[in-house]
Amino acid sequence: MALESGIAQLVEAFIAAGRPSSREQNIDDRRAGYIASTVLAGETETRVQVEDIELDVMTFRVVSPRGATGNLPCVIYYHGGCFVSGGFATHDNQLRQLAWYSGCRVIAVQYRLAPEHTFPAAHNDAETGANIIWKYAQKLGVDRGRITLAGDSAGGHLALVTALRLKAANQWQPAQLMLIYPMLDATARFESYDRNGQDYIITRDTLLSGYEMYLPQTDLRHPEASPVWREDFNGLPPTHIITAEFDPLRDEGEALYQRFQEQGVECTCQRYLGVIHGFFQLAGVSQAARNVMRDVAWRVVNPVSGRHA
Repeated sequence: MALESGIAQLVEAFIAAGRPSSREQNIDDRRAGYIASTVLAGETETRVQVEDIELDVMTFRVVSPRGATGNLPCVIYYHGGCFVSGGFATHDNQLRQLAWYSGCRVIAVQYRLAPEHTFPAAHNDAETGANIIWKYAQKLGVDRGRITLAGDSAGGHLALVTALRLKAANQWQPAQLMLIYPMLDATARFESYDRNGQDYIITRDTLLSGYEMYLPQTDLRHPEASPVWREDFNGLPPTHIITAEFDPLRDEGEALYQRFQEQGVECTCQRYLGVIHGFFQLAGVSQAARNVMRDVAWRVVNPVSGRHA
């Protein structure tokens, strides 16, 4: 098993630097480091319109293909960052690329971060944000029948839990879910946490310290802390899960696929080889990142249920 060459260079530099731990960073430095990493995202996509708006006291970034009019398919996007970092700045190029390649309107939700705001703040914001977009769909130019909930890492977790909350409340449901290496198990019990937890930049410490800041008073087995273990997936929309070979979260993403199959949810899953957690944001150095963006863009306008076998 080998890493892609561009990612291998990043990993070698991380190991040579002594595997610096996120636990030893203050939160401001951790957030600044995430923003600094955006230089690896590749050339900025400019064939889009970008607007930051406020609706019902929440902030959203709306990214649309240039010149797009009318109601478009929509991706409601939740950024990653281990519940403690990330935002419009860290994911700007992915939002732009996704809008351009898919032809969709991509709307990112800015949710509150830990440690300033602990559970269930991000979960509540994710659900509220989705409902606001649904409420103002006509104003936003969104086709309510073609909404995808998507996210990477902590954002994949929030996309899943939001869909579960909507289902439990008998509210509207998205057409599909797109979960990019989601954080699903705060107990870290899967083997890939040990196998991939030390060397690959986004380490076991990085992920678990995020959970610790967001869930200080919450049982790690709570169904909204570790949703992979839930028994109420039946009735969720078709879902696609993306995992990465050298990711501590690889096994839990693939376990979710298995549990979806057992509980009757239409689901596909793809493991990308030679890459690490966060590779979706590394298009400047990773061919797999460039490929996965185009694949995600195709899937958001071609839901599983709408395809022929």
